[in-house]
Amino acid sequence: MPKIRLSGRIAGANDPNREVRARLLYLLFAGGWDIENANGDQSITLSNIERRIIESDAFVFTPGATLEELFKAVSIFVGYQTLDVNLKSKPTVLLNGDGSWAPLLGLLDHLHELGTIKQDHREFLLVAEDPRKVIDCLRRVRSEGLPDAGRHHHHDAGIAVDELSSFEGEFPAKHAGNVCVFCSASIEEEDYLQDGYSLGTMLAEAGLGCVTGAGRTGVMGSVVRGAVDAGGWTGGSNVPHIIELEGLPEGLSSFWLRPDIYTRMEVMIERSEAFVIFPGGAGTVQEVLALLLLADEGREVMRGKPVIMFDRKDERTGKRFWEPLIG
Repeated sequence: MPKIRLSGRIAGANDPNREVRARLLYLLFAGGWDIENANGDQSITLSNIERRIIESDAFVFTPGATLEELFKAVSIFVGYQTLDVNLKSKPTVLLNGDGSWAPLLGLLDHLHELGTIKQDHREFLLVAEDPRKVIDCLRRVRSEGLPDAGRHHHHDAGIAVDELSSFEGEFPAKHAGNVCVFCSASIEEEDYLQDGYSLGTMLAEAGLGCVTGAGRTGVMGSVVRGAVDAGGWTGGSNVPHIIELEGLPEGLSSFWLRPDIYTRMEVMIERSEAFVIFPGGAGTVQEVLALLLLADEGREVMRGKPVIMFDRKDERTGKRFWEPLIG
């Protein structure tokens, strides 16, 4: 029988979503699904989320969206975007009867308008207002499949992905610590690229190492080039299937190859003393939510580490880039 992973928790006997979850459980069982996390008591971490994805055939997020649920839903959407083979043909439904998922959907709409999300996220994160419509969404995707994310593997000449491995470079003598820059690998507008290059240059001139997702394209690639051209230390982490999409930048001092986007994020956070959030898309939203979630949980890996958000005004639309996320 196909296995569905249910997300969300019930906060005691008086939780208003308890009845909704009960009806959903009944309909899923009646529809032939085995249910994982029926009681809502399983924890998700950066280290185990990919395993949870592999184990499941579909995902349903219940009402009462929390920071953890927002992070998990965005993570799945990023997996669709980056052609994660473990998500192929696996549907995701957001049960939004209480409207708690609306702010996230509004943020993704905003980034779609700004051009950093190319896909229509509502074709991947399906929204249902009641449990019966959840079943309809699941049946439709299992019958018709998910749409093409519109991305294709780009085999960069000179990079044999199956031969890549991690490497470590020494820090310079006056190394003042590492700053991780989370940003877009797809933005192509020159003013955004120049901002990224300038940031990389300034970090290097301040004696700060620059940690990124080791992407060669977009703002991410510009940040790395700025740091490298200024003689700075640069470190990055990436995964094989994204390297095939985007390539690797030149001049990295250290590189940490990881099997999935979650452990990739984990090593970037561990190796950094501060974080700068530059313009980006769903992947950057995922990374911000991960930082907030770890800080909210009081995790040692975030202790004393500032997060700085560059809420740049987009000249084409007149809108602040991260205003919906800050809200």
